[in-house]
Amino acid sequence: MGNADDDHMYTSSSMKAADGTHKVAMPPPQAFVKSLKNTLKETFFPDDPLRQFKGQPGSRRFVLGLQYVLPILEWGPRYTLEFLKADLIAGITIASLAIPQGISYAKLANLPPILGLYSSFVPPLIYAMMGSSRDLAVGTVAVASLLTASMLGGAVNASENPKLYLHLAFTATFFAGLLQAGLGILRLGFIVDFLSHATIVGFMGGAATVVCLQQLKGILGLDHFTHATDLVSVMRSVFTQTHQWRWESAVLGFCFLFYLLLARCLSKKKPNLFWISAMAPLTSVIFGSLLVYFTHAEKHGVQVIGQLKKGINPPSIMDLSFGSPYLPTAIKTGIVTGVIALAEGIAVGRSFAMFKNYHIDGNKEMIAFGMMNIVGSCTSCYLTTGPFSRSAVNFNAGCKTAVSNIVMAIAVMITLLFLTPLFHYTPLVVLSSIIISAMLGLIDYEAAIHLWHVDKFDFLVCMAAYVGVVFGSVELGLVIAVGLSVLRVILFIARPRTMVLGNVPDSMIYRSVDQYPEVNSVPGVLILQIDAPIYFANSSYLRERLSRWINEEEDKIQSSGETSLQYVILNMGAVGNIDTSGISMFEELKKTTDRRGIQLVLANPGGEVMKKLNKAKFIDSLGHEWIYLTVGEAARACNFMLHSSKAKKATENDNIV
Repeated sequence: MGNADDDHMYTSSSMKAADGTHKVAMPPPQAFVKSLKNTLKETFFPDDPLRQFKGQPGSRRFVLGLQYVLPILEWGPRYTLEFLKADLIAGITIASLAIPQGISYAKLANLPPILGLYSSFVPPLIYAMMGSSRDLAVGTVAVASLLTASMLGGAVNASENPKLYLHLAFTATFFAGLLQAGLGILRLGFIVDFLSHATIVGFMGGAATVVCLQQLKGILGLDHFTHATDLVSVMRSVFTQTHQWRWESAVLGFCFLFYLLLARCLSKKKPNLFWISAMAPLTSVIFGSLLVYFTHAEKHGVQVIGQLKKGINPPSIMDLSFGSPYLPTAIKTGIVTGVIALAEGIAVGRSFAMFKNYHIDGNKEMIAFGMMNIVGSCTSCYLTTGPFSRSAVNFNAGCKTAVSNIVMAIAVMITLLFLTPLFHYTPLVVLSSIIISAMLGLIDYEAAIHLWHVDKFDFLVCMAAYVGVVFGSVELGLVIAVGLSVLRVILFIARPRTMVLGNVPDSMIYRSVDQYPEVNSVPGVLILQIDAPIYFANSSYLRERLSRWINEEEDKIQSSGETSLQYVILNMGAVGNIDTSGISMFEELKKTTDRRGIQLVLANPGGEVMKKLNKAKFIDSLGHEWIYLTVGEAARACNFMLHSSKAKKATENDNIV
């Protein structure tokens, strides 16, 4: 049933009443099982993923099922040499970024640097087989690394008990993957949607600020630093140790930071030079390592990574600490980091899919993320997702398929097998510079300004998330932001918009009198529109708000001396559903209008609403003749009855005279 008042495409001559108006049809009855099946399908399968299996023979269904679980089987047979050339260049390019970033983010998570390389080898291979995005480049991310350090570090000190801390990190990654895969299998991806765009902008900006502040430890060459992430604690830790600042480390750090920012600025101005920004972290590591090696700077206060183990990922399935007393902390960390990683990865994947005009399946992405983290937790990896910086480089490098992830993984594997000794002299201050450079790109002040201009409440959510993260903690900022987002959803449901409609001149169209001041009101008729489903959460508000509209209209009529209010028409086009509380609200509203001598009229009710009103006997109470297909027909009928009533009264008065 269309919402437009002049839309008659779904009507037929058999639906016309004697007065020419169209009657609202009652939807055909459905069996309970069929109705429940349709409801579940609309809720959990809006994209109807099983449609492709209909009418297919058993063997074909098996093939389609494999292709659904492993998308590489679908596009792999069509892979060409031209695609390989593009993916080879993209894969090598993102590998040059993934290697230094992986080491840096592992240090940020208080984990051995080699784990950053492990996490850039196995998970990308899993995603290449199971993911549906062509542009997502898989790897570790700073925000999840910071959350891991913050949440696990509150229970176990990584310096004092590194083995337990490492095992908890693997366990947290396992539960993060379990959550992600579970959400995808059960098709509960809408839960992630509660992290609104405004929430993510504020949270990412706050987390990036906190990460940058944490890197002051490496830039200044400090040995001891606070485990807290809030601004006050970090600043206190920095300025109470001024006597331990190392100028050699600071000079080196700021020089490399300047180089990285200059490279990124150049790549932004000239997109075809994207490779300069992509290669900058690796060249920084190379130059920094050579500088330390030839000047022996490690003996003058410049801290270095030290020895990295050679070889690919060792198994870690036996390191999962399911029997540890810290298991609740690991589960909590896994849930929080898993949701954040999921939101970031899906948002990034959708963004680049939109640029190339293709679709990614959110639920399949969740399963892919979940499986790569479950497998990763068993192969010495910690949490991975699709970071924006790496995916942007992959996109700009001209990747064609997820094979670029395979190329990156092979490059990382070669590094693990043969090149890890070369990172011995890599200064930590270079890693800090790489992290700060990457994080500054996540502080999206332009998006915050845009939110301010478009929606003040979204801006409030954004700033609440930012302030909560920077001045409280990462977890507090996330809770505040999600809480405000949920509050907004509740407000939308509990306080739906209602408005008065008027007639657009020379038409049968009725629109809001606030949006269209030139519309005409119908004397004696009040036309109201409800812009939301009617549930227990908003039924009381709607009853009071509709009563107020009626009171205000009667006061206006009395002051102007116009025809008294005779009819109240409710446009139900936007009311997609109604519950028993909503039906009770209608019953109370009808009693109120009956006492005042006003007739309640419904226009354009949907099938679900009609079905429930009919079962509740409200339609019998109201009268079928007071339900119309469009607002235009309802207003015309009411206007006709008003004029007929006036004419009848005039005739009666003449007869009396």
